[in-house]
Amino acid sequence: MFIKEANLEEHLEIIAKFQVEMAMETENLKLDYPIVKKGVQAVFEDPAKGKYYVAIDENGKCLASLLTVLEWSDWRCKSVTWIHSVYVIKEYRGKGVFKKMYHHLKELVLGSEDLAGLRLYVEKENTNAQKVYEKLEMTREHYHLYEWLK
Repeated sequence: MFIKEANLEEHLEIIAKFQVEMAMETENLKLDYPIVKKGVQAVFEDPAKGKYYVAIDENGKCLASLLTVLEWSDWRCKSVTWIHSVYVIKEYRGKGVFKKMYHHLKELVLGSEDLAGLRLYVEKENTNAQKVYEKLEMTREHYHLYEWLK
């Protein structure tokens, strides 16, 4: 298995499919696939929106994807990489796929003078994911997430 930056031609449809599946699994939310596909495509067309990474097995099958988004930290005078939209196909969960993706991103951060670290948020009820993040030595910080969505 290897991790690479996703590209529009190979990964648009699978990433959109993963996002629809993730929303249903984690929040029982039925997303409109054409809208999600358009949203994923927008990231590929405008790198300022983020960057997708995929985990690929030795046969070329896409096992997982995630989105990274940069947030400027004036406290650190560097960007923090947020990990969003993590999805690993069911039969590969618990097999180290996300761990490999996380370590890939961590190496990118460690090798960059412009990046301060990694952050992510997780749905409150997703205790399996929380355990994975804690095993990777990510810490639950003192922030609460508030939002307003139209």
